[in-house]
Amino acid sequence: MIKSEVLVIIPARGGSKGIPRKNIRPFAGYPLIAYSIAAALQAETVTRVIVSTDDEEIAETARRFGAETPFLRPAELAGDRTTDLPVFQHALTWLAEHENYHPDIVVHLHATTPVRPRGCVDNAVHLLLEHPEADCVRGVVEPGQNPHKMWRIDRQTGRMIPLLTLPGIAEPYNAPRQALPPVYLQTGHINAIRPAAILGGSMTGRVILPLVIDAHYEVDLDTLADWEHGQWLVAKGELEMVWPEEKK
Repeated sequence: MIKSEVLVIIPARGGSKGIPRKNIRPFAGYPLIAYSIAAALQAETVTRVIVSTDDEEIAETARRFGAETPFLRPAELAGDRTTDLPVFQHALTWLAEHENYHPDIVVHLHATTPVRPRGCVDNAVHLLLEHPEADCVRGVVEPGQNPHKMWRIDRQTGRMIPLLTLPGIAEPYNAPRQALPPVYLQTGHINAIRPAAILGGSMTGRVILPLVIDAHYEVDLDTLADWEHGQWLVAKGELEMVWPEEKK
């Protein structure tokens, strides 16, 4: 059986306004990006791990923990408002043009989501391989609040308007939680994607399958408060996660 070529891409730009230099800032003893690299390297399905960055210090740190940095990302793809799509399109195009390299699956790992359950990457890849009709597998968790109980406030009148409606239930915001359909929140833990979807202009494609992850692993680092809370969760030692290993 021919093994699929599975490429992990970890985007990590140098600029960060919320937490300066956060991609290489120490988190529970290691540079933040090292956790995503470790999760990729321990996965049996993964054949290659690349960090896409515009920053040489981040690139050096990535190499120190076992990732490749075959290129530096152009500055125009490292702005505050740069989305993931052009970053991934650039990586795939560069690899095709310079190395004639064409992966079967691309795995997107967010550096700011360091706490992943063991097997997370392999589970997503296997699920995508088992479903040839799917374009993407995306990690999700059950949120703490159901959006059917959320509201908008009309700017003109100041009145509250339900965020969502639900067929068959007149007032879902007044319904018991058990009567509402389960909902899921996407996370930065894992996205496994067909390259054709990315090159065709989407980070997901049209057919998206869920990989449901225990909400206890939901650690997303956007603020210093998030950072302190995340380190506290890791220090408790209750999460079965992948730890980084510096390469010699």
